[in-house]
Amino acid sequence: MNAYGVLIASVLLLNLFLKGIAEGLNLKASRGGLPEEFLGTFDPGVYRKSQAYLRATTGFSLFAAFFDLLLLFVFWFSGSFDTLDRFCRGLGLGPVPTGLLFIGALMLLQFLVGLPFSLYRTFVIEQRFGFNKTTPAVFLGDTLKSLLLVLLIGTPALAALLSFFGYAGQNAWLWAWGAFAGFTLVLQYVAPTWIMPIFNRFEPLADGELKTAILSYAAQTGFPLSGVFVIDGSKRSSKANAFFTGFGRRKRIALFDTLIANHSIDELVAVIAHETGHFKRKHVLVTMALGMLNLGMMFFLLSLFMNNRQLFDAFFMTDVSVYGSLVFFMLLYTPVEFLLSVFLQGLSRKHEYEADAYAVATSGKGAALVEALKKLSRNNLSNLTPHPFYVFLNYSHPPLSDRIMRIRQRAGCVRS
Repeated sequence: MNAYGVLIASVLLLNLFLKGIAEGLNLKASRGGLPEEFLGTFDPGVYRKSQAYLRATTGFSLFAAFFDLLLLFVFWFSGSFDTLDRFCRGLGLGPVPTGLLFIGALMLLQFLVGLPFSLYRTFVIEQRFGFNKTTPAVFLGDTLKSLLLVLLIGTPALAALLSFFGYAGQNAWLWAWGAFAGFTLVLQYVAPTWIMPIFNRFEPLADGELKTAILSYAAQTGFPLSGVFVIDGSKRSSKANAFFTGFGRRKRIALFDTLIANHSIDELVAVIAHETGHFKRKHVLVTMALGMLNLGMMFFLLSLFMNNRQLFDAFFMTDVSVYGSLVFFMLLYTPVEFLLSVFLQGLSRKHEYEADAYAVATSGKGAALVEALKKLSRNNLSNLTPHPFYVFLNYSHPPLSDRIMRIRQRAGCVRS
């Protein structure tokens, strides 16, 4: 194995090692008693259940990560990448169809390996802790719909990418960047109307006090909405969520039915105010812009490693190819992806603080926001005492206790 192979294998092992360290520290930090802030929200039984849920999901996550890496190494060092490539080439389909078949076969293998883990997570762990509402029919339907979307959307996109780097010369990365940036924007625009309803039913929120309060807040903050919708999230899980979708005047609020069932009107308006803060503070635009820059950088670096003989030797490949370059480069890109992830997670946590501050300033419902966050943590069995190193690596949101402290400071409210 050459230097590229040693580098990639070392980084993959290091990632698993860091994950294990972070998960271990996180488990150790969760062994204490119930934090005083949550005494009125969690009872001792619910808190012990949240600790058990953390142990179960942590062990499962570590086993899945170890198994995935072991499978990759077995596939890699048995020469299976080259075996698969020779089979695909032997069909005589041409560069782009051959690439689609090669990458499609790898994705199918990954899907089949991951399917038992997904089933276990849904029907064993989530079921054991009272979250799962997914029936086998819903699970099967979601799986088939996802595969169909990959075929209808992913296949043409991948074919375009392989064509750009196969035929567009030195400026292929620029063509790919422009095309995929535009494609991403289109998906962001059409997903709320065409893709999300494939999986969930969106129904307009019925007239009443809640809808009036939400629309009143939106008007007060100059936030145009095309509608307020309720999602049937309860058909899959008892966990709750809320989000905005769409752009411009097509912005809409989506509330899980489980969220509406467990929160007061003031708490729901406070949650909406937080989500509004992300738009008003340009967090969505910043995140999209950074994503576009990352996409451009990734395509540029890919162009530098296109058909690199040493990279292919690292994976025991006989022939070089555009599609092989794409697969092996993504593994080589792992350390860059890791560093970007840490940076983006930190930026996301900063954005969450800013959105909280916006919600408090514009809604005047700081106490209601605190109560909403505490209820969500109880209903979702959230970890109340995550370790800082685990937060640094994995959290897109700040620890709940830190958020509550800042909200109280800004709102001038004290713990009841």
